[in-house]
Amino acid sequence: MPSRPDPKAIESVLLGGEAVYTREQAVELAGADPELAGRVWRALGFPTLGDDSIIFAESDVEALRIANSLLQEGILDEEGVVRFARAMGQTMARLADWQTSILSTLIFKDGNDSAAASPLMNQVKELLPDVERLLLHIWRRQLAASTARTLAVMSNGHDIVPNYYPLIVGFADLVSFTTLSRELDEVELAGVVEGFEATAADIVASGGGRVVKTLGDEVLYVADSPLQAADIALRLASGVKTHVEVPDVRVGVAYGPVLTLHGDVFGTTVNRSSRLTSFARPGTVLIDDALAESLEEEEGLQVVKVRARHAHGLGLIQPYALRRDFDAPST
Repeated sequence: MPSRPDPKAIESVLLGGEAVYTREQAVELAGADPELAGRVWRALGFPTLGDDSIIFAESDVEALRIANSLLQEGILDEEGVVRFARAMGQTMARLADWQTSILSTLIFKDGNDSAAASPLMNQVKELLPDVERLLLHIWRRQLAASTARTLAVMSNGHDIVPNYYPLIVGFADLVSFTTLSRELDEVELAGVVEGFEATAADIVASGGGRVVKTLGDEVLYVADSPLQAADIALRLASGVKTHVEVPDVRVGVAYGPVLTLHGDVFGTTVNRSSRLTSFARPGTVLIDDALAESLEEEEGLQVVKVRARHAHGLGLIQPYALRRDFDAPST
């Protein structure tokens, strides 16, 4: 029976060479401060092992050398280097896990055993240069879009407090997820979650919004304009339920100042959006008064005041139901 691929061999393929250095040797070759190198390594998400453990490849040395040059050339201070490493480490760790799960699905597809991993790894080795170029291009395009948004915010006079400015935040929540989790096995439930996340991500992206994160039965997203946010919310509430295996979705959206940090969003506006979601009925959208005011004159939409609700920690919230106005005159 064919044996499983050797993890060391896989590591060698992906790192472009075998691990040949101890931590002390890698740090010395990179010309980095040992303490900084340790902080960067941990920020990237890797455990700190003994000095005599051979775990570093030539590519690791080069990565430490680049991180050290950012400090030496004054581009970033030490805290900036560590924060930069943490941002990339956490993002890439999630990306790697996601991609590995896809590859695992291919390996065991149609009852194939683990021996299928060997030819698949050969294909991965051949594809690595193309994947790296694709990854770099996507990162550059996302960086360009993020920079453009930040400059637009600053030009509107919202640069007094860094990363704190008005934004529209929405939550989409699977209503029957708890019940569903008791009725389905783990594989079936994972299929429902993946279907929900994929559909929601497509709707948000096509509407000009951005998914901030997914939480299994919830998707948190942001949008820059009230009309974008309204269209995304209504499409989420009505579109996801067309998938038979996914229960109804409810959506809450709020408009106000938000702190953006580490790719996430924080603040009262985010909390208000979450509470509005919990108040909404399946297949409906609730918005706060700030967003309602921005949308009340828009053709094709109905904004209807509903009963005020008390939310713990937020006080009294005045929700508004958002609907399509199918009686509006066509343009």
